[in-house]
Amino acid sequence: MKIYTKTGDRGQTGLLGGVRVSKDDIRVDTYGTFDEVNSFIGLLRTRLDSNHSWQDKLHQIQVELMNTMSHLATPEELKGKNKMPLPDGMDVFCEKWIDEIENSLSSKSDYFILPGGNEISALCHVVRTQLRRGERKLIGLHNQHKVERSILLFINRLSDLFFSLSRAALEEANLPEERWRAFMYNREEK
Repeated sequence: MKIYTKTGDRGQTGLLGGVRVSKDDIRVDTYGTFDEVNSFIGLLRTRLDSNHSWQDKLHQIQVELMNTMSHLATPEELKGKNKMPLPDGMDVFCEKWIDEIENSLSSKSDYFILPGGNEISALCHVVRTQLRRGERKLIGLHNQHKVERSILLFINRLSDLFFSLSRAALEEANLPEERWRAFMYNREEK
């Protein structure tokens, strides 16, 4: 079988089950954004030592993103035919990892941070912002076609996780955070 099919030459692509839609369909746009996220997580993993403590968890996230994308590529009328697991409990997985990270850091997450510091931290911010973009698209898709709650929760927690990972990368490298402003709920009323 050849990798190219020529079936997309007229601007259409296939969803799970063979349904053809425009390549700019909100469903395609949404899962395509998470494909970008997954690719950047892969890039991040290449920048970490193979035995780095994040590797296994990032791998699990990549697998769950692949499963999630399969559900996003499934038309409503075929949802029962998709046998890939939903990301049930992945929000809790992310919360536990966030808590673990935040409890290990020398300061609290009370500030917006300028992305950068080192490559690992900056890549975490790239993933975080891609996830936020993907989440905006996901909500648009959800408003048109009901998306499973576990997917909404998973994606929302992932962006928070990558913020915490960016901070952990800086602390691991003994680099300071470049703080911009305190989170709104931490500012004193004047």
